[in-house]
Amino acid sequence: MELEILSKKQENTNISTDNFAVWRECLNIIGSRVNTQSFKTWFEPIKPTKLEAGILTLEVPSHFFYEWVEEHYSNILTEAVAAVLGLSGKINFTINPEFSDEKESDDISATPDVSNTILKKTETYIGSTQYSSPDTVRYKEADSFKPINSALNPKNTFDNFIKGESNQLARAAALAVANNPGGTQFNPLVVYGDVGLGKTHLIQAIGNHALSQGKAKRVGYVTSEVFTLEFVDAIQNDTMSNFSNYYRSMDILIVDDIQFFTGREKTQDHFFHTFNTLHQSGKQIILSSDRPVKELKGLNERLISRFQSGLTADIQAPDLETRTAILRKKSLDNGIELRQDVLEFLALNVKSNIRELEGCLISLLAHSSIQNKEIDLNLAKDVVRSIVGEIKTHITIEAIQRTVCNYFNIPEDLVRAKTRKQEVVFARQLAMYLSKELTNFSLKTIGLHFGGRDHSTVIHAYQTIEDLIKSDKKYVDVVQQLKSKINNHS
Repeated sequence: MELEILSKKQENTNISTDNFAVWRECLNIIGSRVNTQSFKTWFEPIKPTKLEAGILTLEVPSHFFYEWVEEHYSNILTEAVAAVLGLSGKINFTINPEFSDEKESDDISATPDVSNTILKKTETYIGSTQYSSPDTVRYKEADSFKPINSALNPKNTFDNFIKGESNQLARAAALAVANNPGGTQFNPLVVYGDVGLGKTHLIQAIGNHALSQGKAKRVGYVTSEVFTLEFVDAIQNDTMSNFSNYYRSMDILIVDDIQFFTGREKTQDHFFHTFNTLHQSGKQIILSSDRPVKELKGLNERLISRFQSGLTADIQAPDLETRTAILRKKSLDNGIELRQDVLEFLALNVKSNIRELEGCLISLLAHSSIQNKEIDLNLAKDVVRSIVGEIKTHITIEAIQRTVCNYFNIPEDLVRAKTRKQEVVFARQLAMYLSKELTNFSLKTIGLHFGGRDHSTVIHAYQTIEDLIKSDKKYVDVVQQLKSKINNHS
């Protein structure tokens, strides 16, 4: 994709119904690939302004908007345009004249940390060469001695893939494959899960790791949609030999979203032979899907059999701790260190998938930057409410500690200290009990909030308070009073 900055005085006089017809078809495809909120936020504001020589020019509201769309939805956009205009179709971006360089700089200069991050990223995109996309028919690079365009995003690495219980097996298998491609029993490796949970990140991390560590020389990443488009192009242009040789020359072949192979018999037939050639040669095959292979209706039985011959690992929705860790990592990557209560609030209320979580964080950073507001819990509530609607009551471990310590008139820091004074130990145990009762945090996380104590200490504290409640009514009253105070405070 290319980016063009329009001057404030420049007017676009080349708007035609063709622009809108093509863009409407693209939106239909995109709408089936992203969730409703992402579609409304990042695609509805885009305006088609020109269609010339197979190049669709799209106008976006700002630099920041362009940078986000390019980073997160480049593949979806280019594939949609290729599906509508053919493999020769291209995308060119323009920035709305109302948001020129001077205007945007003025708007966000009041918060240099965020604005510098945004502008630095934008300059990276503007100053780079043209983006590779499906319009470059890669299978013409069939020479096995010639370097190829892997189509991997260099940002998708194991280092910035947050590990959690929801993806533990998939990540471990991916790392094993990356260190020994074709040499494990995980061939093929199939990773499946709902939209936005990090499948593409993980499978691309395998390719990036293998290349950087010299474990493979030829790594190719392709979506099933692009593979199909190139297959059709090869038939039309009588270049099937090049197409076959290209994909069968890979050390690692990564195919994303194999669910889109369903119903495409000719493509499936060709991919079956490509799969066999690679597998018999000891080359690594990595696939991703939005559901288990056995649930892919319209997929050839012999392909299903091949796909199930290796390891199938799922990625589930991340738990609260993993979502919090993802937000912390993403915010630090943007040069911002968010307060713990803000991180926990976002993680508690946005849990459908990682893309929506990232989108919420970006919206928060943008609101802070443009409105010159400090990022606090109130701003986070406003942003979350605008994205997910109703927000949940948020109770933090810190709020519980504060309420318990105020109730017993002891300093807060003592419940996190190593003191064994009886009144402090009781307050600490009570706060641990309430933390387990009123939050979704794991025992390990609760223990970390109390001076780094381990999960067994939290279990002991919980059981102690449970026994006291069962044996003496006055403890029931104390717990109820504290729960009421904590809920009212939240």
